Amino acid sequence: MVFGDVIDDIVVVPTTAIRVDTDTVSIIRSAAGGSAANAACWMGSFGAEVDFVGRVALDDVARHGTLLGSAGVTPHLRGDENLPTGTIVIIVDGDARTMLTSTGANALLSPDDVSDELLDAAALLHFTGYSLFGRVDDTAIRRLIERCARRGVQVSVDPGSAGFLADFGARRFLDAVWGASMIFPNREEGRALTGLDDPESIVQHLLEGFRMVALTLDTGGVLVAARGRPSVQIPSLVVERVDPTGAGDAFAAGFLANWVVSGDDLTAAHAGVAAGAMAVAQLGARPPVAAKV
Repeated sequence: MVFGDVIDDIVVVPTTAIRVDTDTVSIIRSAAGGSAANAACWMGSFGAEVDFVGRVALDDVARHGTLLGSAGVTPHLRGDENLPTGTIVIIVDGDARTMLTSTGANALLSPDDVSDELLDAAALLHFTGYSLFGRVDDTAIRRLIERCARRGVQVSVDPGSAGFLADFGARRFLDAVWGASMIFPNREEGRALTGLDDPESIVQHLLEGFRMVALTLDTGGVLVAARGRPSVQIPSLVVERVDPTGAGDAFAAGFLANWVVSGDDLTAAHAGVAAGAMAVAQLGARPPVAAKV
């Protein structure tokens, strides 16, 4: 199952360099997003049984529930009467993205919203750093991880944002997610978490707290490391890159959907790389069946 953010994305792809104080012709598309919701939809599109817990504006519960359901996800959405659904404006410039974020109703989602009944039926819980960023108290997320441990439910985490990690604090983040067994940072997030630059050094450092680390390296593929085994770099697949938004979410989803069945980190990492390639070859962060607003 997956717990976390649901977002309405506004994806902007300028056709030329942005001209300040005047018009720039652009391709603009509205799509459903949110790192956790994206991952859930990719998992569902790969045939995994996925429950998703999130929070949106009250008027958007049916719409976002339908979008999640279209990807094979079972939605458990709480509707907020006061806050809007979170929104992000994503400006895509080649492989670079600038994201302007309003968290909206996601700010009031609590880890305690994940029921014992859902955990009892789960093999794995996945969440992202967005479920921590901006919060004053980390107790609830620690409590959720402890509830998983008591049930033998594996926990995976995607840090989500190097910028928000810097604001939140790397040490605080690692302390808050202690007990999770798998982590899926990209290279920038790995740097933010460890203060290191070399990919091998990053994964070895993170293995002190996690059983498995999959460090995504953009066009360099992914470096997979597990305790007691040499790290392995898996190359990326060559595809026409349209939009990198959601590639990390797709990688984590492909990995986890395979891992729950195979139990093998390397087989799962190959599946994750294939999923990431699918994501960058399209505009938007979700599989096509779940992307239309």
